Amino acid sequence: MINPKPTHKGVHPAISASLEASLHAEKIRLIMKLRRSGVTDTRVLAAIEQVPREQFVEEQFLDRAYEDNALPIAMEQTISQPTIVASMTQELEVEPSHTVLEIGTGSGYQAAILSKLARRVHTIERHKPLAEIARARFEALKLRNITPHVGDGGKGWAHAAPYERIIVTCAAEEIPQTLLQQLAVGGIMIVPVGPHVAAQELLKLTRISEGDVRKEVLTPVRFVPLVSG
Repeated sequence: MINPKPTHKGVHPAISASLEASLHAEKIRLIMKLRRSGVTDTRVLAAIEQVPREQFVEEQFLDRAYEDNALPIAMEQTISQPTIVASMTQELEVEPSHTVLEIGTGSGYQAAILSKLARRVHTIERHKPLAEIARARFEALKLRNITPHVGDGGKGWAHAAPYERIIVTCAAEEIPQTLLQQLAVGGIMIVPVGPHVAAQELLKLTRISEGDVRKEVLTPVRFVPLVSG
């Protein structure tokens, strides 16, 4: 398995004009593909257009930044496929007044997208090297409404709860009850759930009341596991 080491602190150095032009064209093609795949929320598409995905991939994958594929990052993690990021974000139905909790910062790309849609984003990463690189990226890109944390994502971040929206970018073996408890009534959580990669489903959970949660199965997915403890 490819397991690149972190190669930079923050954004990449100046990108050549030819590569920049190529990436711009690839981004346009990606956004058109997202539209065809059912991502029609104009705010989500605008956020994807505004966030430079090339600054969240490892240097050796710069020219592939707008391919519709997951790419390896450090610590045996991945930056998710753009189609998955866009569809999960659309299903989250984020409003400008919302506070969002993200479990699994990874490269920081999903949090950056959410920062364009929400009032505040709290994001948790258990791997300190990943969290530090993501923090540097947020600072370099002036994404000041993101608050990164290092910790156990399975425990959530109770200090800022309840959250109007929660998104989990790693797969839980079962619906994480601790996170549900941090979801506001009326709130939505998007989470991959399954005992192993071949059996994961992306769920949309809406907390109707204190004791009532509506579950909707969205699509089969493949995510790295949510590790607690």
